[in-house]
Parts: sequence; structure tokens; C-alpha cells
Amino acid sequence: MKKIIVSAVLLAAVLPFNLIQAQTATSGRTPIYRATHNKMTELKHTKLKVSFDYQKEQVNGEEWLTASPYFYPTDSLVLNAKGMLIHEISLDKKPLKYDYKNDILKINLDKTYQKNQDYTVYIKYTARPNEVKQKGSAAINDAKGLYFINAQGKDSNKATQIWTQGETESSSAWFPTIDKTNQKTTQEIYMTVPDKYITLSNGILKEQKKESGGLRTDHWVMDKKHSPYLFFMGVGDYAVIKDKWRNIAVDYYVEKEYEPYAQQIFGNTPEMMEFFSKKLNYDYPWQKYAQITGQDYISGAMENTTCTLHGSSAQQKPGQLIDENKWENTIAHELFHHWFGDLVTAESWSNLTVNESFANYSEYLWNEYKYGKDAADYHLMSDVGMYLHNPRDFKKDLVRFDYESREDVFDLVTYQKGGGILHMLRNYLGDDAFFAGITDFLKTNEYQNAEAHQLRLSFEKVSGKDLNWFFNQWYFGSGNPKISYSYTFEPVKKETTLTITQNQDQYFEFPLTVDVFVDGKAQRQKIWVDAKQKNSFNFSNTKTPELINLNPDGILVADINDDKTNAQYLSQYLGTKDFYGRYQAVKKVAENTSKDEASIKLLTAALKDPFFRTKIKALNGLDLTQNASKNTIAEVEKLATNDAKTLVQAAAISSLVKTKNPKYLGIYEKGSTTVSNAVKSASLSGLASLNSDKIKEILSNIDLEGSNEEELTNLLPLIVKNKIEKQMPAIGQVVAFYPFLKFQDIELGKTAEEGFNWIMSSDNIKATESITKLLIMAKSQMPDNPQVKMMLSQMLKDGLAKKMTVLKANPNSPTINQQIDAINKAIEAYK
Repeated sequence: MKKIIVSAVLLAAVLPFNLIQAQTATSGRTPIYRATHNKMTELKHTKLKVSFDYQKEQVNGEEWLTASPYFYPTDSLVLNAKGMLIHEISLDKKPLKYDYKNDILKINLDKTYQKNQDYTVYIKYTARPNEVKQKGSAAINDAKGLYFINAQGKDSNKATQIWTQGETESSSAWFPTIDKTNQKTTQEIYMTVPDKYITLSNGILKEQKKESGGLRTDHWVMDKKHSPYLFFMGVGDYAVIKDKWRNIAVDYYVEKEYEPYAQQIFGNTPEMMEFFSKKLNYDYPWQKYAQITGQDYISGAMENTTCTLHGSSAQQKPGQLIDENKWENTIAHELFHHWFGDLVTAESWSNLTVNESFANYSEYLWNEYKYGKDAADYHLMSDVGMYLHNPRDFKKDLVRFDYESREDVFDLVTYQKGGGILHMLRNYLGDDAFFAGITDFLKTNEYQNAEAHQLRLSFEKVSGKDLNWFFNQWYFGSGNPKISYSYTFEPVKKETTLTITQNQDQYFEFPLTVDVFVDGKAQRQKIWVDAKQKNSFNFSNTKTPELINLNPDGILVADINDDKTNAQYLSQYLGTKDFYGRYQAVKKVAENTSKDEASIKLLTAALKDPFFRTKIKALNGLDLTQNASKNTIAEVEKLATNDAKTLVQAAAISSLVKTKNPKYLGIYEKGSTTVSNAVKSASLSGLASLNSDKIKEILSNIDLEGSNEEELTNLLPLIVKNKIEKQMPAIGQVVAFYPFLKFQDIELGKTAEEGFNWIMSSDNIKATESITKLLIMAKSQMPDNPQVKMMLSQMLKDGLAKKMTVLKANPNSPTINQQIDAINKAIEAYK
């Protein structure tokens, strides 16, 4: 599962610190223990025959479930079945007695069965997903398991689709099963659908049979066992793009509008499969690999075995793809789950780290292989930074048995921090031992379940090292080092003494890289910090160091209090080979509003950095109207027109826009017609700054679908000021959070508020749904804070009042009532 983080990071960035603190207060509840599910029964095979009632949004199903007692003899079978109607249950055509209440189906078998004595129960049922009562989470914002999208075809702008979402325990909303991670079963599914639609499920399509009434039955077979939450059905009108890895089919299912771009979006998949297979020394273990997109998907993506489901945001057009394939990390993440999560599955949600932390770290591995170490380190820095900027997560263990809801473990600790922890372990063990340990873990536990202790045992088996100290701190403990440091130089001894202080309650022990700068050169030191408040280390030097830089490689997950001068940051940038040390120097100076000669030199030097993200950071920090040399301006002009990365071009153009110099009109006009969304949006800002009369026409014709938040934020004032109605839906994701934007930028917040009111005073259903859907998704990720709830609820109520005015003025509108319903649903979410 790749989650989408909407508000957690946003709120941490924009809310005052005292409000964040209020959100992290504990409730005082007594500790609880979430034990692994007791296995009384072992599932063996699940056979399903299903057909779909599009009008009622229900599934008519038949199931043949083969199982046996796990160890102890038993005369009953207990299944999860949520919101269903149960019509018939039998064994060998003989009816069985059963009790069905509170979503638990207890079946009395015909006799007492012994271990390994199989039986097959037949169940006829109706699945009613809209009757399911369980709630979603921050990662998965709904939990009814089975989703009919535009089932009656009322929305001409939306595809009719069916898809399922099993994680965490929602497969039992569309077929009775033991909906626990520590169950595994083979499967086959007969799906009867209108002949105009294609289907997708786990495993291989064995047969297609025409039925009467324009229907067709597809028979999908999965002959390797996997957990019930990974079962999948997808139905819709898709284009299917065929690809291959070795002799295994690799298919991409996209809406037909995106067929020309599917290869550009997903085409790296076979290379990923080859890379991961070799890196893990374990070939991709399944019969096929397909990827499908789903409208209105409730999360980011889901690793259903052999058939990953992606949200429709995966579908991108050339204007987005030329800048970057924003979905590529997710594609790698879900593919890697087919080893970590699908092949070896967490035995409980408490141990979700053996699924999600690895999938998160696969994004690092792919970037490192495909785009280089700088790109991988940037991704890791960004991920770990999300965790470090969310203090409400500091008290959570990576492996935790005290969660309130199983949905709670899908968070920044399991994903982003967990990936950072694996990177630390890799660097401690070395690549050979780390990847050999991973291979041992996979081969030892293939097609079974595992927990973090088994991961530790594999690494210890391979490396010969005791790793309890590491796992106790990072897996079964919480938080991270919070470090401050000081250093002195003794001229007689020619020795520098570095003192490291840990400022958190529980002290850590860890290896640490330190760069000591003398005469502009970094002397690298490897030290071991013991689990105590203060540690001191002595280094031989000829003179007082210009600076000392801790963690220059960014490996340690830690909060380091670092206060250097601009001149020291300049030395750090020029003397550091590691991306992290270079980028942190640029970041500190770029975000400092006071610029001196050293900072200008640093930012100018960074314009030629080997990694494009560092260039962008330097460009964002430059102000060409203050103290910029001719050489600096010339370099920015060159980047604006010639850099290989369109994102760098866009950042350079934005830097030029600040000068309001009419000599750049030609650059802006050319950029406004380019394919790149980023270059186009920056160029439009430039045209607007020069009061170009072409701005309205260009704004109306630009395609902003899928543009990122930064691009939309840049264009927001232009769109709102010029009232470009076509772009209302695009700006919805920005204006939805206007109260928080005011904490960052008062003027931007006011513009966003104006945009919100403009949308709410209109009859634009797409724009309204863009706002309400985002706010509902954000609700599940926000801390339970009354101030935030009140703020957003009142915002929505104000919007509702404006929509009621629109309704009075246009009572025959076919869409205004849908918009009012959408706003009411969002208001309800914040109660």
C-alpha cells in the first residue's frame, strides 16, 4: 500500500508550534496489547462465482471454501462476512446450521475435523458494500471493500468501474473468509460482467465464456497461496497495453484517454522487475504482473498479488511526464511488495514494517540504481524529513502492539521512518551482508508469514553480528536521537575535542560519520556514540577546524541542532562530496532571508551542482534584484533556456520573473507554449508580471490536469484574478486549505480564500468535488483537534450557504444538488 499524505505534512508545516503540541497530547488511555490472530482454521482454497448488480451496487456470490483445522480438532468454522445477506450454507450438498451476527459467520460443521483433514463449505450470499459499517484510516480513507464507480452511468464525465480494496480487513465485505494477514490460500474467481468490459484478478485468465444477455464470464486462477486482503477484482472499459519481463506478461490497464502515454508512465516496470530480482537474489515469484488504475480510489495504490491497483492520479499526460513521472516511486513501491508483503506477509498489523518499510526503501533502491545516489539520497532525506517534522509520531514504536485501530499503523513511522531505519542497517552491515540477509529472510519465509524478529534472525545468521541493540532501539523502541554538539581545539596537543549531547529522554547508541574541515578540506571520521547523554571524541588536527559537520551522508535518522555561519556553509558545500551535506548547506542559506557575500557565492556555485534538485533549491533562494553578479544572472539565464531538466528551467524562469525585466519577455512567451507544465506555469507568471495581454488566452488553454501543488500555487493568483473558469477544478486542491495557507503567506491565503468563495458561488461540480474529496481525505489524516475541525467545518458551512444561493438563482441546474450533497458529506466528516 502506498498511502497519500495530504494534511499531516501540511499541518506540521503551517500550524503554529503550540497548536501542534496540543495535537500530540496523549489521551491517558491504558495500554492495550494487539495479539496476533489465533489460527484455529487454515484456509486452503477459495473458489468464487460472482456477478454484479449495478443498480443496487451489490454482488451475488457463490463460494466454495476449502479449509482444515490448523492444529486442534474443531467442529466449526468462523468467518468474517461484513454487511452480507447469507442465503445458503452446505457441505457435500447437506445444509449446515450457522449463526450470523456482528459481521461474524459461525458455521457448525457436520462433524469434528482433525488437523489436515480438509472439508469444503459452500456459501451462497449477497455482498452489500454500502451496508458495511467499519471505518477507514489515514492511509485508506474508506473500508467497504468493494466499490462501484458511477455504476448507473449518471456522470457522463466519469468511467463506470468496479474495483476492490482488501487492506486492512475488507475483503470480507465481498466474500466470506478469515480476513487476517496470517491466513494464506490459493484462489479462483469466475466473474460475470457485461461483455463490453474487461476484467482483472489475481493469477492467470484461464477461460472466457460468452453468456446470454450480452454478458461474459471470465475465469481467473491463482495457484500460489496469498493472504485474503490481497484478493482483487477490477472491471471496466480499459485499454490494455501489453509488455513483458523475461517470459512473464506485464500489462498496463488504463482509461483509453491515457493509452498513448501508458508506456511512458509504466514502461520501466520490466526493468524494475529485473533489477529487484537480481538485487534480492530472488526472481519475481508470481505468474504475471498487471497494473490497473481506478477512479475515486481511496488511497494511493495497493499491491494486490499480480495486479496492483493505482489511483487515477497515476494517469499522466505529456505536460506532466516531461517534468517527471510523479508516480514512478509508487510503481516501484507496489512492485517490491510482491516480495515483501505478498510473498512474505506480516503475521499481524503490529509487524507491518516487514511489508511497508521495505516497500518504502525500495524507492531508494530504484532511484539509486536508475538515477544515481544523489537522487536516492534526496528521496530518503525527503521521506525521513516527513517523520522528523511530525512530533506526534515520536512516541510510536515501529513494531507496536498498543495501537487503538489497526489502521493507525499506516503512518510516517511504518513507512518513512521504517525506510530510513533499513538504510541505517544496510550501512552498518554493509551491502553484501544486508542483501544476503534479505535473501535469507525471503527464502526462509516464502509464501508464509513473518515478523520483525525473523528479519533480525536472518540478518544475524548471515552477518554473525548480534543485532538486538539495533532492533531494540529502532524496531521495538520509539523516537530518535536529538543531538547538539560543540568542539574545542587544543593547540599544544594539536587535537580537536568534539562533544556530542543527546537531548531526548531515552539515549541511543549508533555509528556516526563526522567531517572535520581544515583548510577547506573534509577529514572524515567514523565514530561510535554510546547510549549516554554526553560522548566526547578527540581528533588530531594541525589547526582549529573551520567547522565540523555531523551526519554529512544523511544516514542517521536524527534531529541535529546545527547553527553555522554562511561562510561555514559555503565551506561545507565546497568541501563535501555527499549529496546530503551539499544540499543542507544550500537549504540553510537559501531559506535565510539575509544574504551576504558568502551566501551569494554558495548559491551561485550550487547552480552548477551535479544534482538538479540542488540547483532548484539554489534558484529558489536567489534574489537577482539584490547583490547578484553578472555571472550569476548569466548562469540563471542559461538554466532558464538550456538546462536538460524542465523543472530546473522552470525554477530559473521563476527567478528571472522576480526582476520584472522586460528583456525576458521572449523567454516567457516561448516557455508559455512549451509542453512542460512547470515551464509553462513559470512563464505565465512572467507574462503576468509584465502585464502581457496574452495571459488570459494562455491561461484558458493551458492543461493543468495533474499539475503539482507548487505549480498550481504559482498560478493561483493569475487564475483567480482573471477568473479563468476552466481552471476552477485544478485550483481546488490549493484553495481547499486556505485557512492554513494564511499561516504561511497572508496574501496567498487571501487569494486562496477568494478562489474558494469563487468556486462555491459557481455551479462548477468538478471544482466543488475537488475541494470536498480532498477535505474528506485530509480529515482521516489530521490529529483530533477541535480548533482544526471547527475551522474547516465553518469554512464548508460558508461554502454551503453560497451554493444554496446558487440553487435559488438556478433551481433547474442538474448538478447543484450533487454539489450540495458533497459539501454536506464533508461537513459530516468534521463532526
